[in-house]
Amino acid sequence: MHGAIDLGARQAAAKKQQDRQANGGGGGGAAAGGGGGAYVVDVTDQTFNTEVVERSRTVPVLVDFWAEWCGPCKQLGPILEKLAGEAAGSWILAKVDIDANPALAQYMQQMGVRGIPFVAAVVGGQLLPFLNGAAPEPQVRQAIDQLFEALRKEGILPEGDVPENAAGQAGQEPAADPVFAEAEDALQRGDLDGARAAFQRALEKSPQDADAKRGLALVDLSLRVRSLDAGEVLRKAGAEPGDVQAQIQASDIELVSGQIEAAFDRLVAAVRRTAGDDRDAVRKHLLTLFEVMPPDDPRVGKARRGLQSALF
Repeated sequence: MHGAIDLGARQAAAKKQQDRQANGGGGGGAAAGGGGGAYVVDVTDQTFNTEVVERSRTVPVLVDFWAEWCGPCKQLGPILEKLAGEAAGSWILAKVDIDANPALAQYMQQMGVRGIPFVAAVVGGQLLPFLNGAAPEPQVRQAIDQLFEALRKEGILPEGDVPENAAGQAGQEPAADPVFAEAEDALQRGDLDGARAAFQRALEKSPQDADAKRGLALVDLSLRVRSLDAGEVLRKAGAEPGDVQAQIQASDIELVSGQIEAAFDRLVAAVRRTAGDDRDAVRKHLLTLFEVMPPDDPRVGKARRGLQSALF
């Protein structure tokens, strides 16, 4: 009958899934030796929101829709699990047995997907169709690399740089950097150009230094707004929402005045309204504003999700 669910098939699939979990394996391909370990999780209708949607707000999740009877699934599954293990937590693989989880199977069909294996990427609570069908390992590896590189380029994923002093032993205070002291002195004198030069020297010495990057971004922001008439800029931005430069300048004014969410929301809205070079200019400026903030600031995470939604 149309719409009927074969409960026998569902019960058998669920039992197989439980057996795999008891044996420490992942989903479909795990039985064939994929071996993703802690970075592969079986997901059900009941756990999808927690294991995929909520988890994706802190780490990207690839969702593999598969079934026991699907031959290509058994080819793709072990490849995905192997790559998840190599990624070591930079992304998570979630396995969905569509026979055991009819609600998720129906959701997949509502997306217009009619065949498996199908892989979706979930980032910041947003689902993006990714792979449809099996492929050799080099092709899958390349596709995953290209996906995350595109997401980083669009500002949806942070670069993930780790300050060099973070590798020191716990409890040790990093040695004071004279370049930072020079930048601090320049800021106290109101010498923005001198501070900028000091932060640039710090980055030449240590290109991944997050503190130096943030310091430089703050100085650049101050340099951009020091000659602006805040009232006039905000008035023009309100009167001319299509003026990209006005929106960019207004976001700078809002950020330096502490209206951080307003600045981010303004640019996300501008991304939605624009296209082509204008959209790219707004997107890039929003990324520069992210650099001013601590990377774990929840307002940055919210704005990244908003940017992702606006772009896709």
